[in-house]
Amino acid sequence: MNIAVCVKQIPDPAEPGKLKPDNTLDRSGKLILDESDSYGVEMALQLVDKAGGGEVTLISMVPNSETSGLRTALAMGAAKAVLVSDEALAGAGALDTAKVLAAAIKRTEFDLVLAATESSDGYTGTVPEQIAAVLGLPSVTFAKHIEVDGSTAKVQRQTEAGYDEVECPLPAVVSVTAGVVEPRYPSFKGIMAAKSKPVDEVTVADLGIDAGIVGWAGAGQEIVEIGQAAERQAGEIVEDDGEGFAKIVSFLESKKVI
Repeated sequence: MNIAVCVKQIPDPAEPGKLKPDNTLDRSGKLILDESDSYGVEMALQLVDKAGGGEVTLISMVPNSETSGLRTALAMGAAKAVLVSDEALAGAGALDTAKVLAAAIKRTEFDLVLAATESSDGYTGTVPEQIAAVLGLPSVTFAKHIEVDGSTAKVQRQTEAGYDEVECPLPAVVSVTAGVVEPRYPSFKGIMAAKSKPVDEVTVADLGIDAGIVGWAGAGQEIVEIGQAAERQAGEIVEDDGEGFAKIVSFLESKKVI
């Protein structure tokens, strides 16, 4: 069982975030493994262990060759990583990200692709499904449990009412929810081993992608201004004189809620 896990390296949320002159998040410093991705890594490791063989390959992209977050996941037990590092990726949107990650995934042998439902610094929640579309694979979202039976994945897909039981053929792309497993802590032995595990660093050109169609060069949007959110205004206090309900109904009607 070979599993590719998409992981994102993000600025440490414990540190104050900074913006670059182009109004994008400054990622020039040390990056850490997105906590939401640690669940996908752990689930992949458990599936490989249960299968009795195989390996976990990490797939990631950054503009600056940073590997600190990847080393954390490698220390957990992942075998190797493919890192797409290219200045052309600055300003990349969700679809750009999906196209690049999909191309990187194709460089590996995989039976299953795992990803977090969404990243902690972007929150689009669309990248896993877009990766599946680009690769032409089935997509299952919000997985809380995964079992592999031969060439079929059996997934418990979390819903507001409980979970759905879904089956799909492999290979497939499955996004997992946070908290579904308890990510292991890297051991000292794992941390030392991670230093020598291979990280295949490639550019968008290496993936056969034109740098002119990703990042700001191919963006369909631009950030023109960043401003402080307006302060929340004080609400209206309704004194109940026996007809308070009528005032509330009138207010709701004025807002076209009822």
